[in-house]
Order: sequence, then structure tokens, then C-alpha cells
Amino acid sequence: MGIIIRKMRHEFLLYSKEILKHFKRPKNVGKIKDPSGIGIAGNILCGDVMHLYLKIKNDRIVDAKFETFGCIVAVANSSMVTEMIKGKSLSEALKISKEDLLKKIGQPLPPIKIHCSILATDALYEALYDYYVKSKLPIPKKLEKEHKRIRRTLETIEKRYKEFIKLEKEVLK
Repeated sequence: MGIIIRKMRHEFLLYSKEILKHFKRPKNVGKIKDPSGIGIAGNILCGDVMHLYLKIKNDRIVDAKFETFGCIVAVANSSMVTEMIKGKSLSEALKISKEDLLKKIGQPLPPIKIHCSILATDALYEALYDYYVKSKLPIPKKLEKEHKRIRRTLETIEKRYKEFIKLEKEVLK
């Protein structure tokens, strides 16, 4: 595996060839018309936001697309997760973890960028959750647990940075 080293502000950032491949030529960028499920995940602290769209037929993910506003690693993880889930059953997709994504995307990854893998898997879990809710299907326990964790984290961040969010909304009017 090749490694690209780029010096920024006296720190070295390491990116694998896989990260650069998915950043330079991301796969599955865009929206899906009439998606079966939509997952939105973001981190207001770093500014990364991902929208993941799923098309599901007969318990299989037949298509996945994304829109991501974020850094190199966020875009690469978004592209990679769509590639990993296409053709998978819902239960197989639910088993994908941030560790699986980190292995696929390639190491080393600067510790400050690991949250990008969490962002991608959170968007996946939220898209699956959205599908189950829309379809009025029983929600698997693991998915319910992940959804609650994602919501709790978001609420904590929003509470802690309430003034920043308020200012941001006013500026963006």
C-alpha cells in the first residue's frame, strides 16, 4: 500500500492510495430519485456533513449514493461505504462497522480523521433506520441502539454549542 505524506503546519498527514483514489474519483456521488432510506450524519465541530441515499428492493441494497461536504477523508469514506453496501442484504449492511471501513480505506489514518469513518457508518445506520421506519418494519435492536447513540451525540453537541449554532443560523439566513 502506498502512502502519501503531505506536510501541513508542521504536522504530517498520511493518506493511503485508497483514500486518495476515492477522493479524486469518488464513486456513487449524487442523489437517488425516490430513495428507500436517507441517512444524514454530521459533525458541526469539524464541518463534515454526509447525506446517504439507499434504494432497497427485496431486502437488498440495490443502489447507494452520497453527497458529502467535508475533507478528503470524509469524501473517501462516503465513497467507500457506498461501494461496501451495494448488493448487501439489510442485515449484512447493518454489520458494517467503522473498523471495517477503516480497514478498507487503508491505514495509517491521522487520529483526528477517524471520526470521518464514524460519520459514514452513522449515515448508513440512519439511512437503514429511516427505511425501517418508513416501511413500518420492526427495527433490529442493534439499529435502534445505534440510532439512539447518534441522536444522543447530536443532542449533546447541539446543547454544548447552542450559541454557535444559533449564530450560524442567523448568518446563513
